[in-house]
Order: sequence, then structure tokens, then C-alpha cells
Amino acid sequence: MAFPTQTELNRARKKLSRVKGTLMLPEHPTPLQKFRWDLCQKFVRYKREHDLTLAEMGKILGVDRGKVSKILKHRIHEFSTDRLIGYVQALYPETMLKVG
Repeated sequence: MAFPTQTELNRARKKLSRVKGTLMLPEHPTPLQKFRWDLCQKFVRYKREHDLTLAEMGKILGVDRGKVSKILKHRIHEFSTDRLIGYVQALYPETMLKVG
């Protein structure tokens, strides 16, 4: 297998520059940021354990696949904490949330 040409590398770099990957916690997260991060991790775990597509998971949550993608990538600035908790309860009806 030959090394990619400069043109191929440039094309790949251009595509990657438009990709919005998963956001990480800041270096010193607040308790609320940690809590919201943990909620998102529940979605990631559920999707993986049940081998669901974005559309299938969206159907369970009652949202479109774009919103599911945002949650899975921790791009949740447009979601209230209450809404995220409601979505988690749709996936895990027996969930008890502990604050503290």
C-alpha cells in the first residue's frame, strides 16, 4: 500500500476540518458539567449495549437522529439538564438519580 499523495492528504484534511467530534470536559469541570457529562455517557452506553442506530435511539427518545448525535458527542449546550434527565429515564425507567 502506497503512502497517499499530497492531493489525497489535502482532501482528507479538508473533510476532517468540518467534522465535529466529541466534546470533552474542561480541565476543571463544575459539578454540573460532570453531572451532564455522566448523563451523556449513559446514552453512549445504552446505544452500544443495544446496538442501535441513531434513528432507532431517536425513536425511543422522541427526537430526531441529529439530536441523538449531539447528545452522544456531548454537544449538549441546547439541552436543559431536565430534558437530558427525561431522556435518560426514557432509556432507563428504573433510574434513580443521586445528587451530591
